[in-house]
Parts: sequence; structure tokens; C-alpha cells
Amino acid sequence: MRDTTNNNTREGERNGSSKHQRQEAPMSLKLIDSCLRLSVIPLSVATIWLTVTIHQSNPDYGNLDYNSIMGLKYMVGVSAICGIYALLSTISSWVTCLVSKAWLFFVPDQVLAYLMTTSVAGATEMVYLLNKGDKTVTWSEVCSSYPHFCSKLTIALGLHVFVLFSFLFLSVISAYRAFSVFDPPGDSQTNGNA
Repeated sequence: MRDTTNNNTREGERNGSSKHQRQEAPMSLKLIDSCLRLSVIPLSVATIWLTVTIHQSNPDYGNLDYNSIMGLKYMVGVSAICGIYALLSTISSWVTCLVSKAWLFFVPDQVLAYLMTTSVAGATEMVYLLNKGDKTVTWSEVCSSYPHFCSKLTIALGLHVFVLFSFLFLSVISAYRAFSVFDPPGDSQTNGNA
């Protein structure tokens, strides 16, 4: 009988401490979430600014600017969407009536993480082709003729990659928030047997 009481007390202590940990985790997650969302805004603006202002002329080959490459327009569009969403979601994450609706953050975070993945993949391919070319389709490398263009585009791609990683972390955090309200399958089965 005494062993049962001690086990129940220990189990109660564990449950109490896990509840205390669950209450602390959301505040630290909220702070990390807000910092990541706020960091996306200047990174997206810098990516857009660098990409839109890229231009270089060559007397032999003419002008090369951001309008010349369709993939850069996609990268700018995705960066603009991410920056605007990050601003709006940062503001709304501190509004108490919206914080309880984890699905409002989960779905857009997932969608934007995938959009960022496609954008970074496309931009990485463009930078690679501009640097190396593709001899099988007779596409010569461009960066020897437009070195300033390629260096600014590489910096913009690097900033874009940081935004991608931010959204990957945000998607994990929002998934945790959305699904942490449910009990794990093992806990619900053991509670039913007791």
C-alpha cells in the first residue's frame, strides 16, 4: 500500500513538472517565433532590393538586369509575399484572440516554407548556370562577362536561403503549436486503462 502511495506521489510530481514545463515552453517558443518572423522582414526586403537593382552592361553582349531572367521575378515575388506575411503574422501573434488559433499560423507557414524551397531551388539553379553554363545545350557561362551581376545575385541568394531556413524553423514551431494540444496516442490509451 505504501509503495502504491509513493508511486502515485512520484507520478503526480512528474505530471506537475511536465505541466509546468509545457507552460514555459509556449512563451519561449513565442519569443523564438517572433524573432524569426521579425528577421524575415529585413532579409526579404534586402533580397528584393538587391535583386531588383541588379544590372550590368557589357559592350559585347548588352545589358543584363533582373527583368532578363524570369526566375528572378519569381524570387522577388516570393520574397515580397514572405515579407508581408511575416509582418502581418508577427503583429497578429501578439493579439490574444488569434494566438489560440494555431491553425491560422500552421497552414501559411507550411505553404510559404514550400514556396521558399521552390524559389531557392530555382534561384540556385540560375546562379549555377550563370557561373558554369551548360555545354550540352550550348549555354555559355555569363559571370565572366557580368561579374558584378553574378556577385550581387549570389548575395541575394544567400539572404534568400536565410529566409528559407527561418520559414523551415517557423513551420516546425507552428506544427508543434498546432499539434501539441492533442495528447500523444500512448497517453490516451494508458489513461483509459487506469
